[in-house]
Amino acid sequence: MLRSCAARLRTLGAAPGGARPPRSRPGGSRRSFSSEKVIHRDYALPNPSWSKDLQLLFDRFMKKCEDGSWKRLPSYKQTSTQKLQAFQALFVDPKLVNKEKISQAQIFTRSFEDGLGFEYVMFFNNAEKRVVCCFQGGPHLQGAPGFLHGGAIATIIDITLGTCAFRTGGPVMTANLNINFKRPVPLGSVVVVNSQIDSVEGRKYFVSCNIRSVDEETIYTEATSLFIKLDPSKKLI
Repeated sequence: MLRSCAARLRTLGAAPGGARPPRSRPGGSRRSFSSEKVIHRDYALPNPSWSKDLQLLFDRFMKKCEDGSWKRLPSYKQTSTQKLQAFQALFVDPKLVNKEKISQAQIFTRSFEDGLGFEYVMFFNNAEKRVVCCFQGGPHLQGAPGFLHGGAIATIIDITLGTCAFRTGGPVMTANLNINFKRPVPLGSVVVVNSQIDSVEGRKYFVSCNIRSVDEETIYTEATSLFIKLDPSKKLI
């Protein structure tokens, strides 16, 4: 039972599309149907909506990835079937799963057209237990005229902190999030979210971050959080 749970938890960390492709039948040609093709676009790669600042940050961190100390984290619009099934098997009562709704689900931050919402890429340093998120907020995230909505800032903070906790300890959920908004973030500007693990107490992961301008001269936001590592013996619903 423990080995089975461990295997499923490892599956949750696999990137979408990680499953082996089906083998072709001996002596026969491989069939190809457009309805069977699933294309996973990695949204954590540059697109035409990225500003010069975001592209420069991307290039800078990709350079850091060359020695293996940092790793770029791919990002997709939908959770892969393999990861979804593994998560549900561990944490969700199958009788309460709405399969139709789940089949239509998309990752919130990846549900906007290019350039209109959340444009971001994350990098993880395993030795330092840090995640850095390079973020550009689009016009559909406006709050006060000309500035990002506080909820959009809270969202990018939550997923960055959560990614940091997840990469360190496995599946987690937010228990507490405290945010100090120091300055409004201009719409369309590029900022850097620096997160780190502060401490771990059993299943509790304490994570903090700050949001700075590209030149690091301006601090826009600071946040602390508590994430709880999920227990396979306890269903969420």
